[in-house]
Amino acid sequence: MSELHARRDVIKLLRDLRAVRDFGPDPVPEAFLDDAYEVARWTGSARNLQPWDLVVVRNRETLDQLATLNGYAKHLAGAPLGIVLVLDNENAEFAAYDEGRLAERIMLAAAAHGLGSCIGWWSGQGRIDARAIIGAPDTTIARTVLSIGYPAVPGGLKPKRGQAETRKPVAAFVHQERYA
Repeated sequence: MSELHARRDVIKLLRDLRAVRDFGPDPVPEAFLDDAYEVARWTGSARNLQPWDLVVVRNRETLDQLATLNGYAKHLAGAPLGIVLVLDNENAEFAAYDEGRLAERIMLAAAAHGLGSCIGWWSGQGRIDARAIIGAPDTTIARTVLSIGYPAVPGGLKPKRGQAETRKPVAAFVHQERYA
């Protein structure tokens, strides 16, 4: 494969990544998890602190519990697998950038394996409850979770009734030199 084709494939993967909230029943393969762990290990972070731990959840009851907490994670209820990103609470505000970077990279690794994913989060009491459910120490924060699995619908997205997928034109959000 030429360098140009490889570059286009990467751009296509980045451009086409969409949140998948409806999953089929098939389990997530270990090969994906092995790759996800390597991706996590090599994801850049401020001062290379790598301020995260990952809690991989397959238990149906646990996923269902996590799906009900305050925030946005209902999609966990139908997912065969969830990955909770856990951070040290002391640096959680500063690590939020690293956390987002890690989440997106795991989602891209999932897409490379033909899996769908959706990012979710908890707020307020939901974060405290999530931490308790997964057994994370009180010195940590659990605010971000990924649901992962094979899409229930080929292509991963359910069409929205009467709504075509549209994106803003580039000129609507790109400004040169100054905000205009």
